[in-house]
Amino acid sequence: MLTGIARFSTSRPRTVLVAALVFAVLCGIAGITAASHLKSGGFTPADAESTRATELLADNFDGAAPNFVLLIEAEAGADAPATRAAGLGLVDALRARTDVRGVQSYWTAPPTLSPALRASDGKSALIAAYLVGDESELPRIAGEIGDQLGTDRDGIRVRQGGIASIYNDVNIQTTRDLAVAEGVAIPLSMIVLVLVFGSLVAASLPLAIGLFAIVVTLAILRLFTLFTDVSIYALNLTTALGLALAIDYSLFIVSRYREELTAGRDPVAATIRAVQTAGRTVLFSALTVALSMAVLVVFDLYFLKSFAYTGVAVVAAAAAASIVVLPAALVLLGHRVNSADLRVPLRRLFGRDPHPRPVPPEESGWYRLAHGVMRRAAPIAVVLIALLLTLGAPFLGVKFGFPDDRVLPTSSAAHQVGDILREDFPRADPGAITTIVLDGYRGDETALGAYATQLSQINDVPAVLSPAGVYIGGARVAPAPPGMTNDTGAYLTVSTRLDPYSEAGQDQLAQIRATAAPAPALYGGAAASNADSLDSLGARMPLALTLIALATFVVLFLFTGSVVLPIKALVLNTLSLAAAFGAMVWIFQEGHLSGLLGFTAVGHIVPTMPILMFCLAFGLSMDYEVFLLSRIREEWLVTRDNNRAVAIGLARTGRIFTAAALLMAIVLGAMITSKVSFMQMMGLGLTLTVLADATLIRGLLAPALMRLLGPLNWWAPAPLARLHARIGLSEESEPTPEPVTAGRT
Repeated sequence: MLTGIARFSTSRPRTVLVAALVFAVLCGIAGITAASHLKSGGFTPADAESTRATELLADNFDGAAPNFVLLIEAEAGADAPATRAAGLGLVDALRARTDVRGVQSYWTAPPTLSPALRASDGKSALIAAYLVGDESELPRIAGEIGDQLGTDRDGIRVRQGGIASIYNDVNIQTTRDLAVAEGVAIPLSMIVLVLVFGSLVAASLPLAIGLFAIVVTLAILRLFTLFTDVSIYALNLTTALGLALAIDYSLFIVSRYREELTAGRDPVAATIRAVQTAGRTVLFSALTVALSMAVLVVFDLYFLKSFAYTGVAVVAAAAAASIVVLPAALVLLGHRVNSADLRVPLRRLFGRDPHPRPVPPEESGWYRLAHGVMRRAAPIAVVLIALLLTLGAPFLGVKFGFPDDRVLPTSSAAHQVGDILREDFPRADPGAITTIVLDGYRGDETALGAYATQLSQINDVPAVLSPAGVYIGGARVAPAPPGMTNDTGAYLTVSTRLDPYSEAGQDQLAQIRATAAPAPALYGGAAASNADSLDSLGARMPLALTLIALATFVVLFLFTGSVVLPIKALVLNTLSLAAAFGAMVWIFQEGHLSGLLGFTAVGHIVPTMPILMFCLAFGLSMDYEVFLLSRIREEWLVTRDNNRAVAIGLARTGRIFTAAALLMAIVLGAMITSKVSFMQMMGLGLTLTVLADATLIRGLLAPALMRLLGPLNWWAPAPLARLHARIGLSEESEPTPEPVTAGRT
């Protein structure tokens, strides 16, 4: 198949390049509006109990669970005539909008509720409302209201908060982060590519393929938005992964192409051979990454599913461009791929040979490193495994929590308002309230009063609002707020002094749920959403891990014909990921380096991120595993000398996969510039994983383990060896693989 693709591209290079250019332009036109159709949520299952409770409150109780807050601050105080007039004007403006329901304010609420809507110092007060719309419409509506009403006037400051404002700020911040990340990654990548290749021409090819992959993926994302919800955070992955993989794959193929030219092949033959060999590696790598990312569709959260769509699309685009479009460019360039070599004048400047001879693999530093590692294989393996496990130890104390306004920078209005709500408005903070919906309830107030009494006696519950009255510490202290019961049922609200995402907050939710309700109850609010999200993720996790392990094992078996090497790869990947996860807990959960990186530590991490990082990093780690094994296997098939095969394989690939890792680290590391903390975490975690994988794992631990395993590396039971001989994927022109079967060493 690869030979046929290579011959097609090399026989019609201009046609292929023109078609690729036209396709890229069309994709650019289609994908330019993708960002405006993406959504900011997706952290809770659509069929979760908390989601259903929120929908019932919105539909039956005039949006009783606010998702939008205006904070009005005035030195003169909330009761000053000017402040009151401004507040009432804002209330009237909100009520005039058809997309706003259930407007409540300090100045219009009943006496039983108004104290909760004013700060203890009396200088600020709240207006709360429910904005009608899905997660793509809420940011737009919040932005419109902010433009219309969020203007400071006459010493009165107006700021907006709530989940709708968080979504709006996230959308704005993500767009800015994307521009910054691209501005950092593209020039740095070009510099490193020039250092790797020397030639400006050769260096520009991987970058061009990366940009092509990004444009195509944006168009595919726009297509997905026509049929399903897609997260706006997928944009970050589109740029980072598209650029990283395309550079990786192009680097492999261009390097092999230049190697074949040096060996004396003409440009067409060199291109075909590069596609047969490095192209095969690219194909297997892309398949592994795509399968790892596709596993995310098993989770019932569109946040994670979006990364599956993006991951598979960008991998397919990068691999297709590298295997089809890049060969056409190489044929047209021919030997000019080495033109504009910037290293020549530099060598002359320092009195060195401007055209040094190629270093044979046996004379390279990587070859010597491989033999040095294999001579001390056992102690090196033990020390490295112990080091990686030690680095991963903090992950044993991981705590998970739903993302809120604190994922945004402190300069964000939504974050600032959220901090003030938690500090000064504990009974009015939407994030600190659990709502209980009794759908279809027709009972009397006595039962509701008894239920509210029990709820108000739970530790750290300051107040319970119910249709039977307001209860504090087991006593009824005020009459019922209006509108908490109607023909559709009833609802109650339970406020808390605890962080709803903390362990104590989740324990309190369990006590609330354990309190006997007078009718079947649905629980909503931040704590309930967090619990529902964690339950959903936990239920699907075993299936996801099984699918990743199985897919990786099958692909590597088809690639190598061995059952030992896939198991080794799974173990090595798990070790590098464990170390990265430990670092993420130490940094983002415990707050180390928070000042340097500019995020707010909240004592937990977003639960979707380790899952996403696991799937993505697992696939990316296989990228270098496949590349290294491909050259080791080439030598093994010729010599049947395990130690030499490992040393030659590392000598031929070490410089390339470390350069590829550095480039990928630059691209993924650009996400660290994000001002959304969990995207920072993903960027830093993936960067550490890639760098550790290319140095400690592939450069040291993999050769050590392959030395200890010896010929057993290539072992497969006789039935599987025969199966691989029939269906294994191999280069068209390589020797027929002969896996070591049972009983053979």
